[in-house]
Amino acid sequence: MAIEISKVYAVWLREVKRFTNSKSRMIGSLGMPLLFLIALGGGFSAMVPGYNYQAFILPGILAMTILFTSVFSGVSIIWDREFGFLKEMLAAPASRETIVIGRTLGGATTAILQGTIILVLGIFVTGTPIPTIESLAAIFALMIIFSCFLVAIGIAFASVVQEVETFQLIMNLLIMPLFFLSDALFPIDKMPGWLRAVSVFNPISYAVDGLRGLLINASQFGIMFDFGVSIAALIISITVATYLFSKTSI
Repeated sequence: MAIEISKVYAVWLREVKRFTNSKSRMIGSLGMPLLFLIALGGGFSAMVPGYNYQAFILPGILAMTILFTSVFSGVSIIWDREFGFLKEMLAAPASRETIVIGRTLGGATTAILQGTIILVLGIFVTGTPIPTIESLAAIFALMIIFSCFLVAIGIAFASVVQEVETFQLIMNLLIMPLFFLSDALFPIDKMPGWLRAVSVFNPISYAVDGLRGLLINASQFGIMFDFGVSIAALIISITVATYLFSKTSI
């Protein structure tokens, strides 16, 4: 087990260094979430006096940051396949499960770093009260579960897609509907019936709802239920990602 853990750490460290060494990627990935939070949130808050819409969408913007960073971390598999590094990794004395876990944790770590920056800036911009230590611990726990779930989705798609362009196209077609068809920007009880039905089956809705409950005490489903659904989604995504990665071709 110690050897496997060391291999997980090696894969994790490579993914983290790949991200932290790209300063432009780190800064650029913060642009869209901040634009949504400041421009969209500030605009709607001004339209509805007395209602802090920025504070309401802060959990959604936090989820958006994690969503984009996590899912697109799967593209590294395609690059590794193209440049031959994936063949060397698969030939190493490490199980496919170890590689998937290492990549998942590495991608999740980079997403948590980005999410932490947005969380700190968001609390400052929106005037949201600083959460308690217990709430912060729960927020980071949910962020970890959510980001690992999304990284696993990225790994699953990257395991069956051969071209970077195809992967980016599929992810764009997947990410934006998942985000907008959740409760990230609008209260679920104010949605039209059809959108509410779709949102209920969207796993992102439960991560956002849990973060919203922990940040501004406005959960619709209940925080424990949000954690339960998020953990179930993580288990399913990891299982699928491991299976598809074990079948990937060089």
